[in-house]
Amino acid sequence: MYTDKREGTKVDTESVVDTQIIDMAKGTVSPHIKTSLSKKDRLLPFFIICAMGLGIAIDKAFPSFSGNLNKIQIDNTSMPIALGLLVMMYPVLAKVKFNEMGKIAANKKLLLNSLFLNWILGPLVMFTLAWLFLPNLPTYRSGLILVGLARCIAMVLIWNDLACGNKTAAALLVAINSVFQIVAFAGLGYFYLHLLPSWLGLSTTSIHVSMASIAQNVAIFLGIPLLLGFLSRFMGEKYKGTPWYEDTFLPKVGPFALYGLLFTIVVLFAFQGNAITGHPEIVGNIALPLLCYFAIMWSLGFVIGNLYHLTYEDTVTLSFTAAGNNFELALAVAISTFGVASGQALAGVVGPLIEVPVLVSLVYVALYIKPRYIQKLQAKNYDSN
Repeated sequence: MYTDKREGTKVDTESVVDTQIIDMAKGTVSPHIKTSLSKKDRLLPFFIICAMGLGIAIDKAFPSFSGNLNKIQIDNTSMPIALGLLVMMYPVLAKVKFNEMGKIAANKKLLLNSLFLNWILGPLVMFTLAWLFLPNLPTYRSGLILVGLARCIAMVLIWNDLACGNKTAAALLVAINSVFQIVAFAGLGYFYLHLLPSWLGLSTTSIHVSMASIAQNVAIFLGIPLLLGFLSRFMGEKYKGTPWYEDTFLPKVGPFALYGLLFTIVVLFAFQGNAITGHPEIVGNIALPLLCYFAIMWSLGFVIGNLYHLTYEDTVTLSFTAAGNNFELALAVAISTFGVASGQALAGVVGPLIEVPVLVSLVYVALYIKPRYIQKLQAKNYDSN
C-alpha cells in the first residue's frame, strides 16, 4: 500500500513493477520498464542474416562438408544441431525460477489458452493455409502440415526472453508441449494428413512415426538443457547464494544463448543450403503460408491475452509459444518418413528460413506494444476499482 501524492489516493501494489504500471496508466512512464533491446540484441537480425548466408556459402563452397557433418549423428539425431541447441537453450533455462512453477501452473487462463492455441487452433490454421496456398503441391503441403503439428520447444525461449516474456511460464509451456508431442504427434499426423482430408474429399497422405523417436527428440532438445538449467540454479543458490547466481553467474553464461543460436543457424543452412538456393520458386510458395501462419498465431496470442486480461509478460509468452514451431522434429519426421530429398523435407527446411527472421521481427513488435498494452491493462483494472 502506498499514497499517491499527486492524487492523494491509496493504491495497493504487489511489487515495484505495479507502481510503474500505475504511473503508465496516469501518463508518466517509468524509465525503469524495459521497452527496447540492448545494443547486442538490436544487432541480432544482422547476425542472423550473416549466419544464414554463411551456412549457405559453406554448402556452396564445400559441398562435401555438410554431408560429412551430417554423418555425425546418433539414431538420426544430428549432434552438431543438438550441441547448438543445448548451448542456446541452457542460459535461458538457467534463468528460470523453478520454485515458481507451481504459481504458473495455477494460472488456468494461461495454460488452457496455450493448449488451445498450440494443439487445436495451430494445426488447424496450418492445415487450412497449406491447402489454400498449395492445393496442387501435395508433398510441400504435407511438409507444412507437419511443421504445424510440431510445437516449439527450443527457439521460442530465445524470442520470449528478448521480448521480456515470462521465463518461468515459457519453460513450463514448452515442457507441456513436449509431453503433448510425445503423446499426440503421431495421432494428429494421421488425422490431418489422412483422416480429415478423406472426410473433406481431398487427397490423403500416409505417415508412420514412432513415439520413441519423438520422445528421443524431446529428450535431447529440451530435456538435457532443462535438467542442466535446474541443476545450475539449485547448486548455485545452495552453495553461492541467490545474489551471486543472479548477478554474477547468469551474466557470464547469458551471451552463450546468442552463440548457440547463430551456430545452430549456420549448421542448419549448411545442411540445406543447396535445397534452398536450388528451388527459389518453391521456397517462395512455401514461404507465403508460413508468413501468414506466424502472423495469425502470434496475433491471436495477443488478442486472447488482452481478452483475458493477462499480464504483458504472460501474453507475450502465450503469443511466441503459439507462433513458434519445432522445425527439428518436423524435419526429422519428414526425412525419416519421406526421404531427405522429398518435398516434405524441403518444407521443413524452409520453416526456420522464414520463422527465424519473422519471429525476431515480432520481438520488436512486442516491445513496441509493451508500454501501450500495460497502460491499457492497468487502465481497465483502475476503472474497475
